[in-house]
Amino acid sequence: MDRISVFGLALGLAAIVGGQVLEGGHVSSLLQPTAFFIVIGGTLGAVMLQSPLRIFVDGVRMARWVFVPPVTNPSRMIDQVVNWGQIARKDGLLVLENHIGSLPDPFMRKGLQLLVDGVDPVRLREVLEVEIDAWEARMRQSTRIWEAAGGYAPTIGILGAVMGLIHVMENLSDPSRLGAGIAVAFVATIYGVGFANLVFLPIAKKLAAQIGVLVTQREMFVDGIVGIANGENPRIIASRMQGYVV
Repeated sequence: MDRISVFGLALGLAAIVGGQVLEGGHVSSLLQPTAFFIVIGGTLGAVMLQSPLRIFVDGVRMARWVFVPPVTNPSRMIDQVVNWGQIARKDGLLVLENHIGSLPDPFMRKGLQLLVDGVDPVRLREVLEVEIDAWEARMRQSTRIWEAAGGYAPTIGILGAVMGLIHVMENLSDPSRLGAGIAVAFVATIYGVGFANLVFLPIAKKLAAQIGVLVTQREMFVDGIVGIANGENPRIIASRMQGYVV
């Protein structure tokens, strides 16, 4: 669990609600189901319109990374690659074929298989870097649905406010209802701006950071197995891989 994400979201919501209370307002005045439906429904529809189904679904699934980031263990990976290097120098590359099935990551299985197959180190790096680039491009495209939501939400919020004001104008004959009606109308703007800046855009930035970590880990892995293919000393390989760890 990424505790800072949980704390940050809770703090942002508490600041808004607390400010409303300190100003003498009521929390219930911020709870408007109609405004919520307009903003969230309109934003969701706009994002779905601009995104292919696969990209949209992947982006929604990745949202869990904000609170439960993917597990990364660079130290374990370095130890694993160093162990492979020692085995390769002692018994040859073909012995490493026994380790392929135990790897949970398809990318690592592919890299080790290419290494066992005796692929030229230069070609090995090229093949794996192309796969990294393609994977990164796909992941970043999925995160952009949250950036898009952050762009659409404030505008949809303004649309909701205008719709609310239209309703107010229809009731000008009853001045006692105007103040409350206008307040309700502008709640949609609060929802639009609030969701964009407290939820959608922060999620997009957090996911981009997580993707960067995963890409770095894959690049570190590639550097390690290319070192094995070149017959480098495992200590040199470990030292170079350590340079990727921040």
